Amino acid sequence: MSYSASTTRYDSMPYSYCGHSGLKLPKISLGLWHNFGRDFNEQISRDVCRKAFDLGITHFDLANNYGPPPGAAESFLGRILKDDFASYRDEMVISTKAGYLMWPGPYGDWGSRKYLISSLDQSLKRMGLEYVDIFYSHRFDPRTPLEETMGALDTIVRQGKALYVGLSSYNSKRTKEAVAILKNLGTPCLIHQPSYSMLNRWIEDDGLLDTLAELGIGSIAFSPLAQGLLTNKYVEQIPAGSRATQGKTIREGHLSEENIRRIKGLNEIAQKRGQSLAQMAISWVLRADRVTTALIGASSVAQLEDSYGALQNLAFSAEELKDIDNYAQEGGINLWAASSNS
Repeated sequence: MSYSASTTRYDSMPYSYCGHSGLKLPKISLGLWHNFGRDFNEQISRDVCRKAFDLGITHFDLANNYGPPPGAAESFLGRILKDDFASYRDEMVISTKAGYLMWPGPYGDWGSRKYLISSLDQSLKRMGLEYVDIFYSHRFDPRTPLEETMGALDTIVRQGKALYVGLSSYNSKRTKEAVAILKNLGTPCLIHQPSYSMLNRWIEDDGLLDTLAELGIGSIAFSPLAQGLLTNKYVEQIPAGSRATQGKTIREGHLSEENIRRIKGLNEIAQKRGQSLAQMAISWVLRADRVTTALIGASSVAQLEDSYGALQNLAFSAEELKDIDNYAQEGGINLWAASSNS
């Protein structure tokens, strides 16, 4: 069945300016990290993307290595852009990244000019696009001069292959250095994409949020649900087939009795707020407008709709925030952090 977007898609979604730019992003963005590769049902993935756009989620985020296999998520989006979204391209923000292993040999990883430009060329072909709206350096490369990596981003914008550039998982110190280089080149940094959740607060400890505010750079928080830990999925037991049982990002050690107790405590707070735990986790990331947009994943339309429901209650009382901290910061479950930003 052919797709026609909902005529009410912009009625409820709030949009925020990204840093000091003129670009607005929806408060919730859709990430294609999981559930959009070869091993997932393509019709379900297509239904999720359609529903996201109908809800006003105009930002779709990828990376060259998303799959499996690497490149599969971009190829999928290329098909849906052609089949469903061809007439809506100018209403969409498409982003992708490069920085992790994509092909064998010395030129398929990290942050060299050779790798970044070659990778984006491949990404554009997979998606059937002439340009992406945002292109990221996916991680800091300690062995490549930062001037080379940022110079490649500048070249990409000047070639018309990306409208904006961003950073992902750079710590505060490296972000300041990278932003200064980009500013001197004449291509400002638009946005930073760090991991951030109630259970993973490295960007607060590092001072990255303050740095982004000072520099006028937007932010998009990935893994606000801590790869599913902050959902009802793990409140009672580890479900069969979950990421914890498959060794995917979450390890069973993270689901100790103590950590499950903390997750249950957070779930009780969410219930008192009239939210699911996932909704509260997304609301918490977006609190006080410190984060421009929360990047979510979804394996079904129902999951997507539940996450969207977070927008109904973004306010927290001081007491709620204190109670959340009491559970979430009892030692922490820090699964992710800035990558090799020495």
